[in-house]
Amino acid sequence: MFGVMEIARSSSPQWHRCIGIRNSHDKSLAVGLSAGIVVLVCSNLAFGGTTVIKRKHTSRFELTDLIDHAVASLEDDFLMTETVCEDLKDIQLRNDDEARSSIVRAAELGVINSCDILPVYREFKKPSHVEFREPTRWSLLNAFTETVKKYSPQRVDHSYLALNRAFGLDGRQAAIFA
Repeated sequence: MFGVMEIARSSSPQWHRCIGIRNSHDKSLAVGLSAGIVVLVCSNLAFGGTTVIKRKHTSRFELTDLIDHAVASLEDDFLMTETVCEDLKDIQLRNDDEARSSIVRAAELGVINSCDILPVYREFKKPSHVEFREPTRWSLLNAFTETVKKYSPQRVDHSYLALNRAFGLDGRQAAIFA
């Protein structure tokens, strides 16, 4: 079972707070919940969001309880993520060198494969989507997410978690901006 639920509460009309769900009746997959303003839940097993919770199946496991708990406990995480994203949209990159050095630092942190440094830079300079033409940190994040779409599901999961850390979506200082 794969699905995404949009939660009505949001601090901005631009964001959709979402919870993704992944489960299997034969218990071959751990039950998973992902949460964020964008989540990835795909039948190819790619699964990501700002927050990811995975639980093994047990005899006393109840999915609705896990969802209720996740929604209640994620309010602060949603607000923090939305605030950081708004900030990313407002922070212009000073020049191309700042973008290039941030991309290289991201590769050093394992966010992307080193062979994808140029594809990320090209996507940043000529984005696939019109709304990312401004040279902001938000546009740079989009360049990364566009590039990692080609990775295997497990690598996408790793990259999304690393992107959260690299851009400060985990509430800490962004790791790739000096």
